Amino acid sequence: MNSDLPEYIEVNPSADPAAVIIWLHGLGADGHDFEAIVPQLRLPDWLPVRYVFPHAPARAVTINGGVVMRAWFDIYDVNLTSDSIDHDQFLESTDMLTALIENELRSGVASDRIVLAGFSQGGAIVLHAGLHYNKQLAGILAMSMHLPTIAHMASAFSSASRQVPIMMVHGQMDPVIPVLKAVETRQALTGLGYAVDWHEYPMPHTVCADEIEDIRAWLLSILT
Repeated sequence: MNSDLPEYIEVNPSADPAAVIIWLHGLGADGHDFEAIVPQLRLPDWLPVRYVFPHAPARAVTINGGVVMRAWFDIYDVNLTSDSIDHDQFLESTDMLTALIENELRSGVASDRIVLAGFSQGGAIVLHAGLHYNKQLAGILAMSMHLPTIAHMASAFSSASRQVPIMMVHGQMDPVIPVLKAVETRQALTGLGYAVDWHEYPMPHTVCADEIEDIRAWLLSILT
């Protein structure tokens, strides 16, 4: 494995993949967290998809008393501001994701057949990385997240990202990342001219069946 790549789990279809979804987990979870969503999405056999589920590095997380767990970046406090995160670690994880994208390109997958998906912390990383990536992607799925870097990094968004479909999904009763924080990110994106497919659900900081159905429909729309 390329030393620049994080550890990851790969779930391959029986046929050559027509698309790849790189899916990042949230704080304290690992790459196995979203493996179960593969059969739940019920994507048709004629759309063979490779799933890549990377593991975040193990880090001490300040907000959790310094306990070491898998985290894409350290979080200092509950304020959910740009100053609440370790930016070096945030960018390090962005680079890891970019390396995974480039790894798929080397395997022969076109960039516009690669979807970035992520939950919570993972959602922040995929949205940041996707908006800065210099090639056309198939789509960005940002789940139960907000983007703390958006205010001071928007000027560096790539021209290629302007045409990338973005889906944001969030729980109305999310106690970890209040829905209003996600709305702030969505409004910032729409203010910059990005089209955002927005869905919210009567749920906390989790994933629900209706959400999975909406994600399935979105994936079919952008990949077929």
